[in-house]
Amino acid sequence: MLCSALAAAQGFFPLKEVHPGLRGVGRTVFQGNRIEQFQVEILGLLENIAPKQTIILARLSGGPLAETGVLQGMSGSPVYIDGKLLGAVALGFPFSKEPIAGIQPIEAMLASTSSPSPAVSRRSSPGRLRPNATHWPFALLPAPSPSILNLPDNLTQILTPLALSGFTPSTFRAFASQFEQLGFAPQQGVSSAKPTSQHDSVPLAPGSMISVQLLSGDMTVSAEGTVTYINGKHLYAFGHQFLNEGSTEMPFARAEVVALLPTLNSSFKIAIPREWAGTIVSDRATAIAGEIGRPCHTVPVTITIRSPKTGTHEYHMRSVDDRFLTPFLLETALYATIDATERTVGAETLGLYERVDFDHNLPPLIVRDTFTSDNALAQQAAANAVVALSFVLGSGFDHLALKNISFTLEPMEAKRELRITQVWASRHNVRPGESVEVTALLEGDNGAQLTRSASYRVPIGAPLGPLYFSVSDASVLNFSEFAGINQSSARSPRELIQLVNGFRSSGAAYVRVWRQEPAFSIAGALPGRELTDPPPSVALILADPAASAASGSALLQNRGSSVAEFTLPVDGYVVSGSKTIQVNVTE
Repeated sequence: MLCSALAAAQGFFPLKEVHPGLRGVGRTVFQGNRIEQFQVEILGLLENIAPKQTIILARLSGGPLAETGVLQGMSGSPVYIDGKLLGAVALGFPFSKEPIAGIQPIEAMLASTSSPSPAVSRRSSPGRLRPNATHWPFALLPAPSPSILNLPDNLTQILTPLALSGFTPSTFRAFASQFEQLGFAPQQGVSSAKPTSQHDSVPLAPGSMISVQLLSGDMTVSAEGTVTYINGKHLYAFGHQFLNEGSTEMPFARAEVVALLPTLNSSFKIAIPREWAGTIVSDRATAIAGEIGRPCHTVPVTITIRSPKTGTHEYHMRSVDDRFLTPFLLETALYATIDATERTVGAETLGLYERVDFDHNLPPLIVRDTFTSDNALAQQAAANAVVALSFVLGSGFDHLALKNISFTLEPMEAKRELRITQVWASRHNVRPGESVEVTALLEGDNGAQLTRSASYRVPIGAPLGPLYFSVSDASVLNFSEFAGINQSSARSPRELIQLVNGFRSSGAAYVRVWRQEPAFSIAGALPGRELTDPPPSVALILADPAASAASGSALLQNRGSSVAEFTLPVDGYVVSGSKTIQVNVTE
């Protein structure tokens, strides 16, 4: 913490001089952009509520507080004693009959967020919420949601009001609990304005409202709070964590209060964003800090739905560039667009094409897939659509700055699924240099039938003996190749993206040509980098479980040595099942 002498020199009221009975004033916005005062009476100190952390307990009064109590959106409201800044309103008691608040000392706010770095990472820790993916084998480890300070008698961090605009009611119901786990109080449809340019903006001051824009455009997600202190271009607000991401990059706008909504639990401000104001660059346990006038990198997002029933719909947004928040926000937006334009009850099929472009000349991330379900397709498709992006962003690699994201969705009001029921070959015996044609019969509901064929030429000099042709869906091959893959399996961002781009779509059948020979996958190797048909002495070592465990090179063995693979496209259908036949290579 700052020493008392330094605090006094900067116009701060030293924490060591705080005692019960002191009176002061606070500043916040109750209506429009007009900063008003409220009265503060110090009740005492709650010391060491966290390691070396002290909270000041106070009774608030004046304005509408007798009716509303401590409001969501008041987080960060500065409190002054004798004209010196004491700290920020940051905690409250839900269901309290009086506006009793916890004040975060300004000394603690500055200590944790001092000197915001001009060059900050746009990255946060990966995988806090595990997407509800149904067929991706990549494992994203769940992590606990950010902690909310919970003191005796339920003195808690004031929830941050989170306004969601442009989202359907069912989207709000589906994702509200996840936003709440992050410490937000989600509100639907209470803010619809889009931030404008900075021209003719009202200057920010301690007590002003700001809106942190996580998603803006046709759909918006914004979190509101109050400015505590401004030092030049450096701004400090909220008096508690936002997501506790550390260094970050999120745009914020000046906000205006439209109305106050008193509730029995926790009243809140209804605010709308106005002009872009700057960038939040630090998010710590005791405050967020930003820089006024600083441009913020955000990611253009386009979602296109091409429906034979409702036509083409396009949605344009800009999202924060964050390895956790971006996939989660996109999942929410995708669910909303599907829910707004298509039915969500009953059998349906959905085709997906996704492209993610990165800076630094990296290859794009490409996802093609098809989903089908008797119910809840929107949630299944939205969750699966972001898993690949979550996996890549969660790798920890630098130079993964997002440049552009686009999704194209093609829904059909029927469950279009085909099962692989029969597979046959044009001949049972084939010589090296000759070709064999493999045909698969796929059957679906209402008597639907399709055949797909692939031709394979046996190379000159190929070994004699059995040659196997497996026709299977994507999940069989994906699981055999990608099971156990994690972000550390790639040695560079480029290699990681190539790994994920190799994931097969469920909208096709696949012919795998293979021999029954030992094949070993070395830990950390990309799919397809197997050691096939090694010398007997090497195979003996690799097949020894004790040796594999000791070396850390755990191996998938006797999978069969892959010779070739072909794709049998089946547009607009999801393929399931697997069949294998044998052809003999003879002299």
